[in-house]
Amino acid sequence: MSTAPAPGFRAARLTSFTHAGLTFDVTDTGPLDGEVVVLLHGFPQTATSWAGVSARLADAGYRTLAPDQRGYSPGARPRGRRAYRLAELTGDVVALIDRIGTGPVHLIGHDWGATVGWSVAAHHPDRVRTWTAASVPHPAAFSRALRSPDQARRSWYMAFFQVPRLPERVLSRTGAGGPTLLAGAGMDDVALARYRHEMVEGGALPGALGWYRALPFLTPVPRVAVPTAFVWSSGDSAVSRRAADLCGRHVSGPYRFVELGGTHWIPDQQPEAISEAFLAGVTRSG
Repeated sequence: MSTAPAPGFRAARLTSFTHAGLTFDVTDTGPLDGEVVVLLHGFPQTATSWAGVSARLADAGYRTLAPDQRGYSPGARPRGRRAYRLAELTGDVVALIDRIGTGPVHLIGHDWGATVGWSVAAHHPDRVRTWTAASVPHPAAFSRALRSPDQARRSWYMAFFQVPRLPERVLSRTGAGGPTLLAGAGMDDVALARYRHEMVEGGALPGALGWYRALPFLTPVPRVAVPTAFVWSSGDSAVSRRAADLCGRHVSGPYRFVELGGTHWIPDQQPEAISEAFLAGVTRSG
């Protein structure tokens, strides 16, 4: 598949795009004529979590676009949990890819961004050249792993986030609130400061929690046929080894599993590793 621009297309920095009446902020870095990599952040973070990865991919000649997704961008915070169904989140990413106008892109996603990426790659393979998921496996693999006591224990917060208003209050507290929970999962001080600024003070928490509150509306995601890499850390407190091991069963195309040490926060703490996993996948699929 080619990523050459359409006739008459002139590349320019993209700072935002619109979809379904919402406006999404975008961080666009790297050479304008490079192959495009779309980076999808997870919870509770924004596009800033990709800074280390973007710098490394820019050095390798790639243009990266990292959107602040639905619920995170100030201009894209609809009310109601149905607005955060996976189909809506998927549609936002497809709209960004189509807005770029260069053909299929490389896609990398972490945490919830990985869940959205799995859906984009499965439902819209014509828009995706390669797919790299970090931390969170295919939704069907994760769902099956939830039947095990280990994964169910790790995922306790998903049930808690269904409660109205209380999670916002707990995650906004200092001390024994959100920072303690996130630090316990391995988030470092720099990322915790960004969390306070972007999520709490920036007002993104209610929309971000909407992704969890829309889980009752989750629909099955088909197998993925595009070249796929799944990057998982053995020290991940949120995703079990069983979930990671089941992932490959839901990919029908070329598949690689990359196991790292460290914590759940791969883009922040191991940008070199995820960049290398992506670049290796591009080389193999080329």
